[in-house]
Amino acid sequence: MSATLPRSRRPITVDEYHLMAEAGVFGPEERVELIEGELITMPPIGWPHAHAVNVLTRRLVLAFGEDAIVSVQNPVVLRPLSEPQPDFAILRRDSWRRQETPDPADVLLLIEVADSSLAFDRRVKLPLYARHDVPAMWLVDIGHQLVRCHDLLDGGAYTRVVDKRPGDYLELEGFASLRLAVAEIFALPE
Repeated sequence: MSATLPRSRRPITVDEYHLMAEAGVFGPEERVELIEGELITMPPIGWPHAHAVNVLTRRLVLAFGEDAIVSVQNPVVLRPLSEPQPDFAILRRDSWRRQETPDPADVLLLIEVADSSLAFDRRVKLPLYARHDVPAMWLVDIGHQLVRCHDLLDGGAYTRVVDKRPGDYLELEGFASLRLAVAEIFALPE
C-alpha cells in the first residue's frame, strides 16, 4: 500500500516574482502577471483590444495632461501576492517620483480592456482591485461594446456599478477634462 502525501500550493510573493524576473526566468516574449500568488499567462492581444488601447491611450493622455500619469500595460503592486498588469493605471501626478512599482495609494483608476479575458477580469481581477482599495475600475467589454464603471468602495467591494454604452460618455470625478465618448473606443477604422 502506498500512502499519498497531501499536496498544497505555495504562493509566490511579489518579492519572489521580482527576483524571478531579475534572474531571467521569464523570456522577453512571455506575458505573465502575478495574481494571488500564481503566475498567470496573459492571452495574446487581438486587433480589437489593441485598437481600444490605442484610442484610450491617446484620449486619456490628452485629457489628463499634467494632472495625472497614464501608465499603459504596466504593473501595479498589490502586496503581498499580486502584481497585475492592467491595460491602464491612472496614477496620481506625484507617483512618478517614486523609484518603485505603483501601489493602490498611487492609483486613481485602473482600466482593463477585455476581449478573451472578460471572465477572468470580471471574476478575479475586479474583486482583487476592490479588496486592495483601488478607488475605481473600468472594465471595457469589447464583445458587448460597453464599459462597466465600478467605484464607491465599501468593505472591499465596489458598491456602484454603471454601464456606459455607445452614446454615453466616460468621466472621472475630480477630472473635468476627461469626457470620453464610449463609441470612440469601439469604432474600428475602416
